Amino acid sequence: MQENKLQELLDSLSLTEKIGQLVQVPGEVLKAEGQELGVREDLGLSEELARNVGSTLNVVGAQRVKAVQKAYLERSRHKIPLLFMADIIYGFRTVFPIPLALGCSFDPQLLERLCEATSEESVAAGAHVTFSPMVDLVRDARWGRCLESTGEDPYMNSLYAAAMVKGFQKGLGEAKPAGMASCVKHFAAYGAPEGGRDYNTVDMSERRLRQEYLPSYKAGVDAGCEMIMTSFNTVDGIPSTGNKWLMNDVLREEWGFEGVVITDYAAIAELVLHGAAEDQKDAARLAMEAGVDIDMCTGCYANYLEELLKEGKIDEGMLDKAVMRILRLKNKLGLFEDPYRGADEAEEARLFLCEENRRLAREAAVKTMVLLENKQWMPRSAGGTYAQEKTLPLKKGCRIAVIGPYADNQDALGMWAIHGNKENVVTLKAALEEVAGKENVTSAPGCETLLEKDYRDLPFMMEQMGTQAWSTEKRQQEMERAEKLAQQADVAVLALGEAVVQGGEGGSRTCLDLPGDQLELLRRVREKAAKVVVVLFGGRPLVLDEVGRLSDALLEVWFPGTEGGHAIADVLFGKENPSGRLSMSMPRRVGQMPLYYNHFRTGRPYDGTTPNRFFSRYTDCDNEPLYPYGYGLSYHRAEYSPVTLSSHIMHRESPLTVKADITNTGDMAGVEAVQLYIRDVAGSVVRPVKELKGVQLVSLEAGETKTVEFVITEDMLRFYGKDMEYRSEAGKFQVMVAPHSGCEMQAEFILE
Repeated sequence: MQENKLQELLDSLSLTEKIGQLVQVPGEVLKAEGQELGVREDLGLSEELARNVGSTLNVVGAQRVKAVQKAYLERSRHKIPLLFMADIIYGFRTVFPIPLALGCSFDPQLLERLCEATSEESVAAGAHVTFSPMVDLVRDARWGRCLESTGEDPYMNSLYAAAMVKGFQKGLGEAKPAGMASCVKHFAAYGAPEGGRDYNTVDMSERRLRQEYLPSYKAGVDAGCEMIMTSFNTVDGIPSTGNKWLMNDVLREEWGFEGVVITDYAAIAELVLHGAAEDQKDAARLAMEAGVDIDMCTGCYANYLEELLKEGKIDEGMLDKAVMRILRLKNKLGLFEDPYRGADEAEEARLFLCEENRRLAREAAVKTMVLLENKQWMPRSAGGTYAQEKTLPLKKGCRIAVIGPYADNQDALGMWAIHGNKENVVTLKAALEEVAGKENVTSAPGCETLLEKDYRDLPFMMEQMGTQAWSTEKRQQEMERAEKLAQQADVAVLALGEAVVQGGEGGSRTCLDLPGDQLELLRRVREKAAKVVVVLFGGRPLVLDEVGRLSDALLEVWFPGTEGGHAIADVLFGKENPSGRLSMSMPRRVGQMPLYYNHFRTGRPYDGTTPNRFFSRYTDCDNEPLYPYGYGLSYHRAEYSPVTLSSHIMHRESPLTVKADITNTGDMAGVEAVQLYIRDVAGSVVRPVKELKGVQLVSLEAGETKTVEFVITEDMLRFYGKDMEYRSEAGKFQVMVAPHSGCEMQAEFILE
């Protein structure tokens, strides 16, 4: 439809029809079977407005979508189709690893491929918009939504944001239905709540907001995302959903975003609870003035916009602009020509969990696992001597006792894969049996995933899930059974981790230890087993100091998705060489939170050795993480040469080249995530100790050396200075090319 036709359509709408386009309702309001997320009060919609709502959420499935759309259009005067939006975060039926795991791949192109595959499945199921990617920077592992973020680094998060938007929207606007509209969320700084507590206050300087938290959202906008979702938190004391500076001045005027702004669930009504609005009518005014187009699942716009217009408290021009943005999106999706766009039962059957998508899920799971420990192990040879070797990979023919709550558990999708089905998950036990043979694999849970001490609402949650807690007697019996199996095996593979319900939205934690009796299980198995390999599931960094000490090898697999079991087996037996690198720093203690590599030095930096207490340090724990950002082991060994610079003087118009030789000194081919870090030694404002500015994935054959080259340009050295101008400043810089952020700076240059 041409722009002039859209304008004619807008002009023909009644006030109620216009307001309706700005209202999103759950499926049940439309008498559709939708999935409810969060708490919803009665919307109080009039019958006329309910007939004219513009969109619905989490109504998916080709047959269902077509039925709802058909019934809606039959009641619609102007036949404006509904938009079907859904929480499709890291896969639809085929579920990929959680985004925090995907961040460990250091491979934006991989994420683009995954999102394209997700989009194909989703479009066949009738979805038009995905509430993804979540690009919130996160540095506090207590926050439950760590699992949805790609990590703690602004540079990588920006690359991932752009890649995911491009993947979801590939083919959008073309004649054949392809691609879906991507909604970047949560704007802004949602990942920095005080105390790591979800929905809590966020308060930071504008400099930190712009320097560290806003770049990933802007990358999504620059990549062409069609929608932005507001965050629940405050920004500079003003809730995002009513923040005109954020939504209009920055997003629309400064960045040039022309797409649709939607709230998060019930966020307009929550302006009242924040204390920013007197009532829902006042909340509707604030949101409209801020430039919010769609009210998700409250009655604020539906019940009060007309009244506000009549009172002259908002301008009808605001309303018309919001409606036009929604009509343009529907037009770009081709809904006026085909209201049932892409919804196809035959395509669902062809695409859902197809072999190609399963292969992609397996590849992604392999590339996102992080090997944290792989210690030397000394097995006795047949002649009575000792031969030293690494714990992993395992050898074919070994007897395996796979023990722990995740040993034979299909609950490996994480909290936000709501359209996936865990019945399709390959368990670790099943995958190990395929590789090692059923006769060589024994299994026992050993203990429960978590206990009431770990989750205060556990009895209620277990009732909802239809499960029951173990008796004291059963706990003892299962622990003893696990010990016996471990003693009889060549290797004990302990599948441990946090429970799915402990993470995700509303899943904040103050304790980051392994839940339940899992540490006790590990201690007891360690006493009996010849070799202990811990496979760790979860959606956030955990405190792993004791786990690391007690294990011979430690593999972080996160929530690996549909093909997680196969991928873990591939890595454990060396079919695949692990290449994942941490997207968040792993703490020694929860008291270190928030924890991130690119921090400031302070006036009294601690070198880690001085006994004097009057430095910026803890008296009971090291400052540094247990495992730093970017860290990960592989089965190959990579040696890095000292860096060389093309010049030690850099002129603003002339880039500088950094080179380093990377040599695989091992006997197995592998991929090395080579990382470039830069430090601005002194600036008009304090600068981080180091910042990631480049990554290259380098494939190395055994014994091979490759020269890796990075180009440093002036724009890579810019920051928001004392005057809040974004520019570089002349002076000294330090640089390193290294396998992770915990390494030392290696060379210096001067920017003139």
